[in-house]
Amino acid sequence: MADQRYVTLMASLPYHGVLFGARQTPLSRFQLEERLAWLEPDDAATLASIETLLRWGRNLLADTDEKFLERANGVMADLDNELLADYVTTRLETRTLIAALRKRAMGHGAPSGGGKWGYGRWQRVMQNHWNEPDLGLGHVYPWIADAERLIRQGDSLNLERLFMEMSWKYLARYGSGHYFDFEAVAVYALKWDLIDRWTRYDEDEARERIIGLAESGLGNHQQIYH
Repeated sequence: MADQRYVTLMASLPYHGVLFGARQTPLSRFQLEERLAWLEPDDAATLASIETLLRWGRNLLADTDEKFLERANGVMADLDNELLADYVTTRLETRTLIAALRKRAMGHGAPSGGGKWGYGRWQRVMQNHWNEPDLGLGHVYPWIADAERLIRQGDSLNLERLFMEMSWKYLARYGSGHYFDFEAVAVYALKWDLIDRWTRYDEDEARERIIGLAESGLGNHQQIYH
């Protein structure tokens, strides 16, 4: 039975601990995938589509709005788990809001009224309040003031930390009351993704700085590596 298998699966997973205190994930991705192989096929497909979408959603600022929305709408259309659908919607709406703050900081004007440019309920509100610091949503998302300040300061590390902290809290809230079912497994895997992302963040930032320095030093001689 799936229920008993999920009890065994959850019992086999080590405790996550706290997000920002982690130096590494509680188990490797390979080990996690071994556990996730116990999922029912439909549940495994659901979790894979959510993980892929949320990882890909980090690129929301790229010039791929239509592609992103097509992918997001496709995943949501197939997602019949209410709890996970609510979580994914919250994550995507939050990412759209941060993307809007970043675009405004880069000097972009309010998006045009025709066509969707982000995900969720708040696009029209943001368009109508584009010149307000909180985009008209400070009463809904009290953390907007902090996000706007960090974007102005160019503090990408602490902005990422803020976003991940919110995502972790969302997972804690949505996972409340779920201990040995598919939702519990999904929450665990999504928390694993956040820990993995955070523990890799400094490494990724350092790599980008090194690449940037190398490219600026090469100047017109970059073709030497082609």
